Amino acid sequence: MQTIKEHFTTTLEVKQSKFIAHLIPYNLYESTLQQLKQEHPKARHFVTAYRYLNEFSQIVEHSSDDGEPKGTSGKPSLMVLQGQNLINVAVIVVRYFGGTKLGTGGLVRAYSDAVNLVVESAELFEYKEEEFKTIEIEYGDVRFIDYECQAHHLEVVEKKFESKVIYKIKGIKEEIETFLKKVQRVVKVR
Repeated sequence: MQTIKEHFTTTLEVKQSKFIAHLIPYNLYESTLQQLKQEHPKARHFVTAYRYLNEFSQIVEHSSDDGEPKGTSGKPSLMVLQGQNLINVAVIVVRYFGGTKLGTGGLVRAYSDAVNLVVESAELFEYKEEEFKTIEIEYGDVRFIDYECQAHHLEVVEKKFESKVIYKIKGIKEEIETFLKKVQRVVKVR
């Protein structure tokens, strides 16, 4: 399996319709979708597809046609992600209608081509399995732990403020081990 670490974008034009494909890490999906809707208020469709591994190492997949005829856009986009064996990624295709209807076959081709184009432009990395850890720290160490999580490319899944601060973090096993060694003086692993 492969994944990406940053945002990639390409544009495909078919009969004056523009298909702007954005390939992003899954954890940026919600924020990027909202941002694109604000940046492209005149776009007709925001077709999405994503694949990620949940905490039980199960693949979760979803796609949306966003008003395009059923099965002509979201599903073909998801099929490209599946075919490329990508994981923990999302694709958002912003479509501007050019005035000429493409028909169902034309839409399937256009969306598939747009997603293939952005995948080809992306820098792919071998996926390494991630794990979750729950840690407990004192309030005074929050900034230090936030900094170290970012430095070790760990995602803070949850942060609770109780009598102590409890973090649920996610990352590649080797990065978590390095992180825990560096912060062992202030962290209690649960």
